[in-house]
Amino acid sequence: MDVRSNEPYSLIVNSLESSYPSLKESISSEILIIGAGITGALIAYQLLEEGKKIVMVDKRDVCNGSTAASTSILQYEIDVPLHELINQIGLTPAVSSYQNCEKSIKDLKKIVNKIKSDCGFKYQNSIYFSSTKKDVDFLKKEFEARKEHGFEVKWLEKDDLEKLGLKGYGAIDSTSGARMDVYKFTNDLLSYLSNKGVKIYDRTTIENIKQKENKIKGKTNDGFIIDVDAIVHCSGYESTNTVKKDIVKLKSTFALVSEAYEVMPNAFQNTLYWNTDSPYLYFRSTSDGRIMMGGGDRDFRNPKLRDALLPKKEKELVKAFKKCFPKIPFVADYSWAGTFGETKDGLPYFGKEDPQSNEHYILGFGGNGITFSVMGMEAIVHSLNNTPHPYLEYYKFNR
Repeated sequence: MDVRSNEPYSLIVNSLESSYPSLKESISSEILIIGAGITGALIAYQLLEEGKKIVMVDKRDVCNGSTAASTSILQYEIDVPLHELINQIGLTPAVSSYQNCEKSIKDLKKIVNKIKSDCGFKYQNSIYFSSTKKDVDFLKKEFEARKEHGFEVKWLEKDDLEKLGLKGYGAIDSTSGARMDVYKFTNDLLSYLSNKGVKIYDRTTIENIKQKENKIKGKTNDGFIIDVDAIVHCSGYESTNTVKKDIVKLKSTFALVSEAYEVMPNAFQNTLYWNTDSPYLYFRSTSDGRIMMGGGDRDFRNPKLRDALLPKKEKELVKAFKKCFPKIPFVADYSWAGTFGETKDGLPYFGKEDPQSNEHYILGFGGNGITFSVMGMEAIVHSLNNTPHPYLEYYKFNR
């Protein structure tokens, strides 16, 4: 699957940071990770900490799938609002999911510090606002649910938003948000892993997987065999090619980055934004003085149709920005399209699809793909060891 169009902003500003060889011989190891994006890198980091021998492969250059197209917003807020998620899946798993997304942002910062990644990680407040009067009651209900369950939030009235230069009718202001350049971070993490002995191969496609007794074999497009004890799929939206169940609805999503500002507008100094529209819009600053925004999701049909929509979507997004922030100029500099996915409950899928196979999945779908991937670091250890864990129950395939 072609999960993004050309020229996402992260690739432009960072260029191609790292290159790894393709696999040119049959090899063996303990664990094969399929997918060398943010999810695969985090899972490899955790398994390296566990003392495992790891091989990673990616059919593209590393980080050149959804990781390159990511807008790198870090939020504990899940695509399904907390008060709705409680009704949908129950109090404990819903609140726990929000709490652990919040914790994962801090856990990610620890890794950033440990590997000394210059990825522009910055904690920011997250403002979830209503662009229409009709959504205010819904938003207040969400505010009360978060406040009741211990999240640090405050309510902003229309006048408070006007002081920020934002046109809205009410908002939830949360302290737990952040932004980073996930493409830069993932390249830094892969370099760290490679230096620690993880074998990384790009432009290597696993075309066939067979399990025999306690061993599992992955056959590449060039006919080489990777003989391992277990396979971990970290292939994101492309997992729809290997997972039998219909677990995610694919969307086409679109993003823009402005020209650089001489002085970043006050509203974007320390705050990121998203709204109650469906599909929602989101906005954040970048470390080089720009504003990034995205949204305008459409049902995914194929990459050509998605990419053909880009000029139209660019105009729509600029118009939407001006409606939300009428006093802040926005001149588009870069735009791109990517593939996005929604699950029925906004939550990831962790663990085995087939209990008899030693193939495991860490699939962080939706707007929380990065934070879900951090949570997946804990889940994968228990999945491989066949030991119980709440994540393997909350996010199992047959839920």
